[in-house]
Amino acid sequence: MTEEEAYQKLKRFCIERNAVGFGVTKLSTIRTDDFLLPASTLGKLPFAISTALRISAAILATMKDHPNRLYEHHYRQVNFALDRLALALSEYIHQLGYDAIPVPASQIVDWENQRAHLSHKRVAIAAGLGWLGRNNLVVTPDYGAQVRLVTILTDLPLKTDKPLNRDCGKCYRCLEVCPAHAIAERPQDFDHLACFRLLKEFQHKHYVNQYICGLCVRACPGKLSGYNETHAPQKQTD
Repeated sequence: MTEEEAYQKLKRFCIERNAVGFGVTKLSTIRTDDFLLPASTLGKLPFAISTALRISAAILATMKDHPNRLYEHHYRQVNFALDRLALALSEYIHQLGYDAIPVPASQIVDWENQRAHLSHKRVAIAAGLGWLGRNNLVVTPDYGAQVRLVTILTDLPLKTDKPLNRDCGKCYRCLEVCPAHAIAERPQDFDHLACFRLLKEFQHKHYVNQYICGLCVRACPGKLSGYNETHAPQKQTD
């Protein structure tokens, strides 16, 4: 089986299970020194697969100026679905005779320093799923920031993808709606502390029971989400 054939097998496996994005990169192409997975593990599993599930634009549209319980439940369910997808893909890779590790979709290991096993965002950008948006999220061409990500590490040789040579251009919709004023002109100027302060405030006010917002996600739909800038339903045309 060639690298291209293996790539297409895994991509088809994910797409058949509702994935809206799939890409592969080599860990050697990205920064990994802040990943909490052991370096020995990263060395044995040099290929990183990134795949994505979409967040419901209809559910995002139910929010006004803060997250709600409906979005919270949906957010959790999408993460659970990503974990199940990653687990199933890992098992499929095992059946092909190779090793794989499904990395949890949403698990911060070091809260003080906001670090995890790895950065799904960094992997996804390197694997060509999208680019780093002003909102500090991966923005995809089709669904904007309205996706959640998961990563599978493997030693199965795979064709790799290239990063997209794109950015947010003249779109500032996320900046305009951010209640924390955390979003700036450049993605690297995103104010993480301001964002996190507001997430804690949302939780303190009992809007939701975890650190989520979703307002900048709602403002960034991509071309296939079915919602325009005012989040009203739009018909899709071929």
